[in-house]
Amino acid sequence: MGECGSPGDVNSNVLIARSTGDAQLDKAVWQWLNWDKNQKTKEQIESLLQNGKHKELRDRLCCRLTFGTAGLRSAMGAGFCYINDLTVIQSTQGIYKYLERCFSDFKQRGFVVGYDTRGQVTSNCSSKKLAKLTAAVLLAKDVPVYFFSTYVPTPFVPYAVQQLKAVAGVMITASHNRKEDNGYKVYWENGAQITSPHDKEIIKCIEECVEPWNGSWNENLVDTSPLRQDPLKKICDCYMEDLKRICYHRELNVQTNLKFVHTSFHGVGHDYVQLAFKAFGFQPPIPVPEQKDPDPDFSTVKCPNPEEGESVLELSLRLAEKENAKVVVATDPDADRLAVAEQQENGCWKVFTGNELAALFGWWMFSCWKENCSQDADVKNVYMLATTVSSKILRAIALKEGFHFEETLPGFKWIGSRVKDLLDNGKEVLFAFEESIGFMCGTSVLDKDGVSAAVVIAEMAAYLEGKNLTLAQKLIEIYGTYGYHISKTSYFLCYDPPTIKRIFEKLRNFDACQSYPKFCGIYNILHVRDITTGYDSSQPNKKSVLPVSKSSQMITFTFQNGCVATLRTSGTEPKIKYYAEMCALPEQSDRSVLEEELQKLIEALIENFLEPDKNGLIWRSA
Repeated sequence: MGECGSPGDVNSNVLIARSTGDAQLDKAVWQWLNWDKNQKTKEQIESLLQNGKHKELRDRLCCRLTFGTAGLRSAMGAGFCYINDLTVIQSTQGIYKYLERCFSDFKQRGFVVGYDTRGQVTSNCSSKKLAKLTAAVLLAKDVPVYFFSTYVPTPFVPYAVQQLKAVAGVMITASHNRKEDNGYKVYWENGAQITSPHDKEIIKCIEECVEPWNGSWNENLVDTSPLRQDPLKKICDCYMEDLKRICYHRELNVQTNLKFVHTSFHGVGHDYVQLAFKAFGFQPPIPVPEQKDPDPDFSTVKCPNPEEGESVLELSLRLAEKENAKVVVATDPDADRLAVAEQQENGCWKVFTGNELAALFGWWMFSCWKENCSQDADVKNVYMLATTVSSKILRAIALKEGFHFEETLPGFKWIGSRVKDLLDNGKEVLFAFEESIGFMCGTSVLDKDGVSAAVVIAEMAAYLEGKNLTLAQKLIEIYGTYGYHISKTSYFLCYDPPTIKRIFEKLRNFDACQSYPKFCGIYNILHVRDITTGYDSSQPNKKSVLPVSKSSQMITFTFQNGCVATLRTSGTEPKIKYYAEMCALPEQSDRSVLEEELQKLIEALIENFLEPDKNGLIWRSA
């Protein structure tokens, strides 16, 4: 069989012994049992076959992984639509084919591979093993590989791609997903996650190269090949040095009495956040001992997502109270996102939303730029960015201060690519964010970065303490200056794709065929934008300015009362998410009135558009 061929004549004895009565499924079973060298996942498929579980076999073997907002992501286990040794080998073979076509100097410039600390015993699957197999495919083809000798934060991979001038990189991670999941995140030479058309072309190349090549299973190549280099020390040192570019008050950091607690959520963040605080002149943050070290079972939290708020931050908040630390910083398991909590005067804790943190970061990064820029610096050359489902607070700050604000589609891959374009055109980008606690402070890393965000928020808190202000008090000041932006984001779980499709199709054919709703309950809708179809009623030509994204569902409603609400499907989980924000003018200062109006509108949105009871949607657990 050729390297990119199909199996040719299927071994008839195998099929006679194990026939399912479905030729497509028989072929897929044959491929799996002949190609998979991981005994555990091979046995999972054999067991399903022997027990006649043909539907589950079909579900596992007759569809493939596709690129979402964060690369390939799925549960670990056997099957072509799961993350496992074989699908990672196939994905890397496809990437090799595509990169070989795109870069004549591929074998001079090389490829970066990083990984987190996830693992699943029942599938003999771990991030490190998957990373070794990724490296093996490339090393066997004489491609130099920069393979980190230990786990690293996700931001280190895009940073390394740019620093080492590699053609691309892969990070094996499922970020904050449940413990059963893993993923495969691909970065292009520009240091940003891949976008279209690269993702679609890579999928085509994967489909042409499904049979493992000679050498692809040799995970020991990372220990024996002269083409493998360990970039850990160089990248870590350079990253920490570059971080100092966004440190503006080192002397205050050295002197502050403010104490910080950090939790790394059983992931990779501990060592790197400690180093980042040191780079800024701080005393090291106090680690949460039960969560400091990697644990693929995430044993102290129900879900390893710091975005879930106080319920998952319990251990950090109790430790902070004991240590008299006023600020808690929490990095998610791959350290690319950041949650922040601050103790208030009444002893209660405020856990900031991603949108609230963005207001603080936006104010801070612009203030620091203004204080430190050269005399001839032009504010019109300055940019900040956010995804379209995130708060419009940066837009309000930009309008008042004179810099540019831009929106992108959801997912940091769009932000990273756009930031690179702006930098290449001589623009200065200070900050970018997505509401799901993803922040990019500065442009050393063209992706969200929880390590840098943690130390920047620490410097901000120390600076504000010197002014007798808390982060929460400063946030109110920001809203007073630029207008309240009160937002609420949540989700429903839905494990039935046809139901999701039906919900969104109903919105596109609400009162009549191809007619969007004009009201949501009592609330008048001014404009509708549908990113899935490319429709935007606010544009003269009725076409969306943002690119069409047919692979996911996303509709935004702008209401007459100043509220903007978006319904969309998640790119990584079985969720329908909703995002709603009340954007008020500075003179509308009664927060409680605005909050009540927002809550009523959300209730109308859920009742009229999502209809959870009728559609069997599962409410997000509190």
